[in-house]
Amino acid sequence: MENGKIFNRQKQKPQRQELRGNMPMPEKILWAQIRNQQLGVKFRRQHGIGRYIADFYCAQLKLVIELDGDSHYQNGGQEYDQVRDEFMHALGLTVLRFTNRDVMNNLDGVLAVIKSLTPSQPPPATRPASKAGRSKAKSNPLPTSPCSRGRGRLPV
Repeated sequence: MENGKIFNRQKQKPQRQELRGNMPMPEKILWAQIRNQQLGVKFRRQHGIGRYIADFYCAQLKLVIELDGDSHYQNGGQEYDQVRDEFMHALGLTVLRFTNRDVMNNLDGVLAVIKSLTPSQPPPATRPASKAGRSKAKSNPLPTSPCSRGRGRLPV
């Protein structure tokens, strides 16, 4: 490893930038829901971990989220994913895997699984009183649709 560095090695930077610039639609959709601490924690996209690049990573939760497209089910893809997951687990990281189909057809379920791993958030702060009276900030909780937790995959 590059001077013992595990995260975001310099030699991977061009590849990480390329991946961020050409995200598949399911990654774009999930990113729109988890970016800017919308779930109360910071996620990074295309984050280098060792020789791998994770689709999404939350350092606070030590959580890796991978979206698996068709290539993960062809020519040794699942074996590669298993070795990769074992590497992540050896670092103390949790890996959630969802299929692209999960994101496209059951985004609420995907978000519910991710949300179940995030710390509960305090209620939103209220705004200062105005002449018209107090107005409270609205919260939009995630739906709690049931889903399978086996490897983070959801039923379609």
